[in-house]
Amino acid sequence: APRYHAVVGLDVGDRQSHYCVLDLDGSVLTEGTVATKEASLRVLFEGKGRMRIALEAGTHSPWISRSLIALRHEVLVANPRKLRLIAESDAKHDRADAHLLARLAHVGPALLSPIHSRSAQTQIDLAVIRAREVAVQTRTKIVNAVRGMVKSTGHRLPASSTLTFARKATETCPEALQPALLPLIRLVQTLTDDIAAYDRLVAAKARAYPETQAIQSIHGVGALTAVAFVLVLNNDRARFKRSRDVGCYLGLKPKQRDSGKRSPQLGITKAGDPLIRRLATQSAQYILGPFGRDSALRRWGLSLASHGGKNAKKRAVVAVARKLVVLMHRIWITQDTYDPMRGIA
Repeated sequence: APRYHAVVGLDVGDRQSHYCVLDLDGSVLTEGTVATKEASLRVLFEGKGRMRIALEAGTHSPWISRSLIALRHEVLVANPRKLRLIAESDAKHDRADAHLLARLAHVGPALLSPIHSRSAQTQIDLAVIRAREVAVQTRTKIVNAVRGMVKSTGHRLPASSTLTFARKATETCPEALQPALLPLIRLVQTLTDDIAAYDRLVAAKARAYPETQAIQSIHGVGALTAVAFVLVLNNDRARFKRSRDVGCYLGLKPKQRDSGKRSPQLGITKAGDPLIRRLATQSAQYILGPFGRDSALRRWGLSLASHGGKNAKKRAVVAVARKLVVLMHRIWITQDTYDPMRGIA
């Protein structure tokens, strides 16, 4: 017998959400709207008997799913990348979306490709890393804008690292552009100081998650990538039965659209969290770069990069990133120290 007495589709909006309630025969019992607030959802769903509630993953889905689970309901958070029935519908509106979510949860929950919701603490810890990423991207955008505006007047700022950019740019900025650019240069310095503060927070997070120390034994993987990896996977080592599945989950697997005798070479799926995919790619670039230490992974990647034309290096970086996340997951599980020459006679 079902462990619930009704099925609910909840189309979550920023201010208000639409819901549709079905009985176990699939008939509509009720539908309506509710404010997207914890108190309002509690009034609607508290003390109503166990329900199966489906909603799409989004900004509000983590706290909503935790609130509904606390009320003893079964919650399915649908993967929007897989739910094309809603995204590509010709009659898309909130009421219809809620109805469709309820129907899918009723006839086949697997069609929703449900995802795992993170705990409140994991979400808070991950916010530090995401905030740092915003600061880094903002700094990069400002640096590029300042350099571009200086070039447009026939001048050029000296080459520098991001750590010394503000000082060198202040010293060499053309006088005519100083009223426009000095405020931006000061922002770069502020962001650089803030990023250093974020790095200290990340180092503290790494100490709070001691299992990341084994992952950091991989040369080219630092505290930031190790902590982000553990948090993105919801701090759940047993989530994947096979470590190789992690590469697919993080969108590092090539797309496949074979037809007849044609098997075109396509880009990666880019599914999953873009943050950890970007960090893994940066680590792969370091491993293959001039400062990377000799290892089986580096040798394999350099071999790939030496064959296949002008795009071989890019494909090699992605391939190394894919192998890297699989290796990170394996070391996370076993807590073994990384052996860089494993597999080489």
